[in-house]
Amino acid sequence: MTASNLDKSANRALAIVVFDIDGVVRDVGGSYRRALADTVEQYTNGAYRPSQVDIDTLKSEGVWNNDWEASQELVYRYFEKQGKNRTEIALDYQNLVAFFQSRYRGPNPKNWTGYICTEPLLLASNYLETLTLAGIPWGFFSGATRGSAEYVLCKRLGLKSPVLIAMEDAPGKPDPTGLLATVQLLEQQFSAPETTAVIYVGDTVADMYTVEKAKLLQPNRLWIGVGILPPHVLQETSQQLEAYTANLKQAGAKIILPNVQDLTAAKIQELIAGENPA
Repeated sequence: MTASNLDKSANRALAIVVFDIDGVVRDVGGSYRRALADTVEQYTNGAYRPSQVDIDTLKSEGVWNNDWEASQELVYRYFEKQGKNRTEIALDYQNLVAFFQSRYRGPNPKNWTGYICTEPLLLASNYLETLTLAGIPWGFFSGATRGSAEYVLCKRLGLKSPVLIAMEDAPGKPDPTGLLATVQLLEQQFSAPETTAVIYVGDTVADMYTVEKAKLLQPNRLWIGVGILPPHVLQETSQQLEAYTANLKQAGAKIILPNVQDLTAAKIQELIAGENPA
């Protein structure tokens, strides 16, 4: 069953749920993040390979959701520490992107054999079915390219034409345009009123900032940010785990969960009730 099977009486829906993809639907610790580290290492001539903590520290700034731009920024910062000015660094962004993609997708753009092929899934399609059966519309807003997002959603999870706003469709987070567009598509598809509560599920500070910015644009509806701890964080030290959790909370996360599938229909009902006490 897919979202398209949801009863059109979704105006009774408890909430609309929108999911980020990377770190929520799939584990990108060995794919996107590995490609990012490869790219920084390549463009610093092998002198610097960022750790997961280095990447987390950068992303905690809330503006580096795009991993191509994050790679470029880490390269710049490395050379700045060596006393160079950014204007002195010969860095071709398009070449950097091409290198990144050659690692993430593989050298053949039509036959992907790169890191993307090994990404563990963090949810099962039957989890989404439980939301559908509970009358909860759901969709996806991600900074991943449409090809990458559809690879995991359609090829890996077997979803049929899910509602999706990807990199090519909207400005990068924390700009809320893509989130608002996803919600609008779900409202139209399921005849949900414009006052339906929205839950955005993400794993980064930028995701939570996106929810906060959406609140400013549409203050007449309830917006809830749900933080997910990505797998690489769960494998780090307790101190790093606490720091990551604190950053999500400070950015606006209402709750933080170790896995997206912990966001059950019952948990969603609990969240909504908590924000709308009788």
